[in-house]
Parts: sequence; C-alpha cells; structure tokens
Amino acid sequence: MKKRIHILQGASYLLAGMMLFSACSKQKPTSVNPGSKSTATGLEYGQSEGDEGFVVNEYKGQPPAPGMIYIEGGRTVLGSSEEDVMYARDNVERTVTIQSFFMDETEIANIHWLEYMHYLKTDSAQDPGIWERARPDTTVWVKELSFNDPYRDHYLRYPGFRYYPVVGVSWNQANDYCRWRTSVVNQKLAEDAGFSTGGGGAPAAAGGAAPAGGERIPLESGVVVPDYRLPSEAEWEYAAQALIGTQYNDENQTHKRLYPWDGHAVRNPYGKAMGTMLANFKRGRGDYAGIAGKLNDGAMITAQVYEYPPNDFGLYNMAGNVNEWVLDVYRPLSFQDFEDLNPMRRNEYRDEVKPYDPKNSLIGQFTMSKGATNADPRSMSLGAENVHPRVYKGGSWADTPYWCSPGNRRFWAQDSSSSTIGFRCAMIQAGRNY
Repeated sequence: MKKRIHILQGASYLLAGMMLFSACSKQKPTSVNPGSKSTATGLEYGQSEGDEGFVVNEYKGQPPAPGMIYIEGGRTVLGSSEEDVMYARDNVERTVTIQSFFMDETEIANIHWLEYMHYLKTDSAQDPGIWERARPDTTVWVKELSFNDPYRDHYLRYPGFRYYPVVGVSWNQANDYCRWRTSVVNQKLAEDAGFSTGGGGAPAAAGGAAPAGGERIPLESGVVVPDYRLPSEAEWEYAAQALIGTQYNDENQTHKRLYPWDGHAVRNPYGKAMGTMLANFKRGRGDYAGIAGKLNDGAMITAQVYEYPPNDFGLYNMAGNVNEWVLDVYRPLSFQDFEDLNPMRRNEYRDEVKPYDPKNSLIGQFTMSKGATNADPRSMSLGAENVHPRVYKGGSWADTPYWCSPGNRRFWAQDSSSSTIGFRCAMIQAGRNY
C-alpha cells in the first residue's frame, strides 16, 4: 500500500513539473525576453545587423550610471511649508506625481569639473573656444568689502579643494557639462559592451556616445544610458524631501518634512553626533561657522560634498553647502499653471516675452543682497536679452536655514554665476512605468 502511495506521489510531482515547464515555455514576451520572433507578424528576429530580419538586441535593463542614486517616484505634495517671509507666494502647495528617476549622490565637485575641462582641452576635434566657455568664473569670490581673493586663485585648482562643490558655474555651463557627461559615459559603456566607438578624445555631442565621424551609439543597442541633465524643480524638491523615510503600512506617511531630515531643528538629536549641525549654512548675521574650538558646522565657506549625513534617499547636501540649479524657468505662478504628472516650467509658457528683473521682486532683491551675486554688477539684471531666469534651490553656506527647506525657491539669470550656486545631474528611469 505504501509503495503505491509513493508511486502516485511521484507521478503527481512529475505531472506538476511538466505543467510548470509547459507554463514556463509559454511565458509572455518582455523587454528583457522578447522571444525569437514577432508576436505581431510571426517573422523571425534578426541576430545581427547583417541579417534581413528586424534586429532585437540583447537587453538586461538600464545600465548603471556612474554617480547616480535611484529615486523611486510617487505622489507627493510640492510647495513651501515654511512661513513665507518673503511674501512671494510663488510655491503654494499642490499634489503631483513624480516618475522614478536617478540623481547624483553629491553635488558636482571641483575634481569633476577639472576632468571635464581636461578632456575638452585635449580633444582635437573640439572648437578651442569650448574650453574657454567652460571655465568657471572664479571672480565670484571677490567682493569690494571682503578679502576672499585667495579663493579666486585656489578654490577650483588647489588639490585640497578637490571634493568641494564647483561654483562660479552658470546654468548654461551646467547644461553643457550634462551633455558632455552623457557623451563620455555612453562611449565608455559602448566600448565595454564591445561596440567600436572610434577611440580618440572624449566627444561632446549631445544625446549619446559619439564615435569618430559624429555617429551616435543608438538607444536601440540597449548598452547606453539616457541623457544626463539638470533635475526639474519638482524632481529636486521630491528628492530633497525624501519622504520614503516617513512611510508606514499602506500608503501612509507620518509627517511632511520641513528640511531633508525629520524635526524642526537643524542639529542632530541622536547618539554620539548629538548637537552637531545637519547641514552647512549661515547661522546668523556674521556667524558662518561658530566659535573656535566648537565650530557649529565646521565650514565657513563650502564643505566637502560628502561632509554631512545623507537623506533617506542617500543624497548628500540637499540642504545647505551650495544652492543647486534646476531645469525650470522661474515664474511666480508655476504652482498655478502646471501638470500634475512630472511638472516642469518651460520657457515662455503662457508668459509675455518681457524683461524679468529681480530688482522688481522681493525675492530677487534678497538674492542680490545676500550673496548670490557676480562680481560684475551688470549681471545682476535680467534684461530684455535674457528673459529666462532659472530656479535654484536648497540653500547654501551663505544662507540662513530658511532657504534650506526644499519648498523654497529663488531665481538667477541663466548665464550668471555665484559663489553660492552649484548643481548636480539627474536622469530618467527608462523602460519602466513607475
């Protein structure tokens, strides 16, 4: 009797295994496993570029992008939860959804910018003027009533400042860097995957790896990453909030955050680090770092890009250190005219083309008087030749904690630079619906 039971059990296991194998063999095609022929025409897919059939390259998912952290998207409430001391009313709360994306773990540092300038200078295919246009404006440190002159000569190039955030870079220059980074990263990925890119210097063509002759490694290859770019204002604010750390149970969040960390204080309330500052900012008038022997944040100007604890997404210095350029053009009614999925304010959308001068705005007047200024006073005005002021966010070493709140926003001319503004890059998560 027992022998018969064992035989029946064995037969049932065999049948279950056959059914499982049959089910597996009839799996629906996916992007990673598209099958050998088209489900629409029945035609066989080609195996290489020389084949007559439509070639479907092997794909294992979006390749890892150097320096990037994955930011899982979702619903959030954008806007300032701080008291609107500037009476700007330019970031009223609204509910939106942000697609998942990637963002740089840190701000772009001096060493990254020097690497960029090195390849621009050594690439014989480049216009020699590109290198000159990429040079940061080191005179942003110089002011008439202070002696910050040593930073003009040392901050960018001295080895001790390698991992401090690059400053003196305009919005336009930051975008140029994003295009260059896309090109060189994709060239490296393509070469690692066996694609021939022609070698030579680091190309600077936008939108992908550019081999000799200006060709681009096609997106269909599956071996390159999407474009590096500046984050949208919505992406930046969502990433800074990092509310993934406040979730519990089913789509519940315990609280919103005033800063990229919990609580209303700017000091660490826990453990051995209790009492230390959580960001690099200006504590008050004339107080950039505290007193000797007990400096409150240890940085009278910028700090190293890994200096303070990361937020719950793993991003460093999303408050303080340097403000950061974002993609959006500034308009005070961006909170009113917006899409609720991946909002971004584009150039001149529903705006009359006219000079947009920060001197006519309370928030602009504050920006001009509190450090986000260029040595050249002519760059402080957004005249008729520049109607695209760009948003920057996050607060800096020269700002009080008010500006460290993710919802607060300011603007500056896209071709101007400051000792308090830097940037980091972002990238879409391609091939997924969340």
